[in-house]
Amino acid sequence: MARVLTQNINYPVILRVLGWLLMIEALFMCLPLAVSLIYAEENTSLAFLITTGVTLAVGSAMTFGIKPKMSTMRKREGLLLTASIWVIFSLFGMLPFIITDTLPDPIDAFFETMAGFTTTGMSVISDLETLPHGLLFWRALMQWIGGMGIILFTLAVLPMLNYKGGIALFNAEVTGITHERLRPRVSQTAKDLWLIYIVLTFVLAILLVKPMGFFDAACHALTTMSTGGLSTKNAGINFWHSHYVYIVLSVFMFLGGINFTLLFYLITGRFHRVRRSNTFKWYCVVTVVAILLIVSCMWYRGMCDNWTDRWVLAVFDTVAAITSTGYTSVDYETKGQFISFILLLLMFFGGMAGSTSGGAKIDRFIVMMKNTINEFYRVLHSNSVTSVRIDNRPVPYLTVAKVIAFLSIYFLVSVVVALLLTFMGIPGFDAIYTSISTISNQGLGYGVTAPSGSIGLLPDGAKLLLAFEMLVGRLEVFTVLVIFTRTFWLKD
Repeated sequence: MARVLTQNINYPVILRVLGWLLMIEALFMCLPLAVSLIYAEENTSLAFLITTGVTLAVGSAMTFGIKPKMSTMRKREGLLLTASIWVIFSLFGMLPFIITDTLPDPIDAFFETMAGFTTTGMSVISDLETLPHGLLFWRALMQWIGGMGIILFTLAVLPMLNYKGGIALFNAEVTGITHERLRPRVSQTAKDLWLIYIVLTFVLAILLVKPMGFFDAACHALTTMSTGGLSTKNAGINFWHSHYVYIVLSVFMFLGGINFTLLFYLITGRFHRVRRSNTFKWYCVVTVVAILLIVSCMWYRGMCDNWTDRWVLAVFDTVAAITSTGYTSVDYETKGQFISFILLLLMFFGGMAGSTSGGAKIDRFIVMMKNTINEFYRVLHSNSVTSVRIDNRPVPYLTVAKVIAFLSIYFLVSVVVALLLTFMGIPGFDAIYTSISTISNQGLGYGVTAPSGSIGLLPDGAKLLLAFEMLVGRLEVFTVLVIFTRTFWLKD
C-alpha cells in the first residue's frame, strides 16, 4: 500500500524557534535605527522603529504564545526551519525599504533583502548615494548576518538549542562536505566561529577608517568579511581608487574565503593543521594561477597604464571572484570575454567550505578531480580498490557520491535558471553568467545585468527566480530543494 503524505513534523517547535529568531532580527534592527538617529534621518528612523516593533511583536507572540508538547527537533524540522528563516528574515527585513518608499514595489524590496542576507550583493537600487545612512548600514548589516549564518548566530546566543536539534540546524546551514566542530557542544563552536568573525571585521574597519571615513569603513568591513560585496557608493570600491584600499580588502576577502576552522587553528597556534590542509593549498594555487592569467591578458590587451595597477587590480578582482564577494575594479566586457570567463569559473567553484564565500566550494572540485582520476585508473585496472583522499584521510564513498550529486544538481539548477531567463528575454550569455553568479552568491552580472545595465529593469518573474536561486546557493542546494520532494513529507 502506497504511503500517504502526513503531517508528522513538529510545527510548534519550529514556530517557537522562528519567534526567537525574529526577536534576534529585531535586536539587529536597532543598530540601523541608531545610525538613522545619529544622522538625524527622521523618516528612516521612523521606518526602522515601526519595523523593529512589528518584528519584535510577532517574534514575542510566537515565542511565548506557542507551547510545544515536544521540544525535540529532528533533522526534518532543522531543514525546514533553516530554509524558511531566510525567507522570513527577508520578508521582515524588506519593510524599511517599503516604508521609506525607497523600494515601494514589494518584489524589488524582497529581492534587495534576499540579496543582502544571502550575501549575493545584487541590487535593484540605481543610485546608492541618495540613500539615507540607516538603509545603507542595514544593507551592509544584512550581509554580515548572512555571511556567518543566521542559525549559527542563534546557536551561539541560545544554548538551549543545543538540546533541541542544534546539530541538525548546524549541519543544515554550515557549508561544506563535512561539518567539523571545534568543541563538543555546537553552541560553543558557534561562539568560537562568531568571535573570529567579529574580531576580523573590527580590525578591517579600523584599517579602512583613514581612507574611507568611519561610516563607509564600517559598512565595507561588514560586507567584505561576509564576502557580500555591497557598497555605499555607485562606483563601488573604485570611488576611492586607492591601492591601499584594494590591497587591504584583498587580504580580508582572501581570509573570508578560508575555512574558519582553519583560521581558528591558525589563531590558536596549531599551524600544522593549516600546513596539512591540501584544500588550503589548492585555494592558494588556483588564486595565484588566475591572477597570472588575468595579468597576462591585461598586458596583452593594453589594459591599465602600468604594471602596479595591473597586479593590484588583478589580485583584487581575482580574490573578489573566488570568494564570491563581487567587488570589481575593471569593466572587462569591453576587452573581450577571456577574463570574464576566468572570473566565471572562479565564482562557480568559490572558496573553501566552512568559509563565508559562496560557490560550489573548491573542496568539492578537489574530490571530483581525484575521483575522476580514480575512474580512469579503474578503466585499466578494473579489480583495483582506490579511494579519494583529502588531507591524507580517505573520503567515504557515500560522501564522494554526495559531492558528485551536489555538483550535478548545482550545475543543473544553473542551466535551468539560465534557460528560464532567456525565455524572459535575457540574452544567452548574460543569462548563463547571471545564473551562475546568483547561485554562487557572487552578484556580478554581465550585459543587461552588469553594473552598467540595470537589474531593476528585469521582469518580476526573473527577480523572484533569482531570489530563489540565491537561497538555493546560500544553503547549498539540498537544504532547500529537499523540501520540494515527496519523500520529505512522507511518514518515517
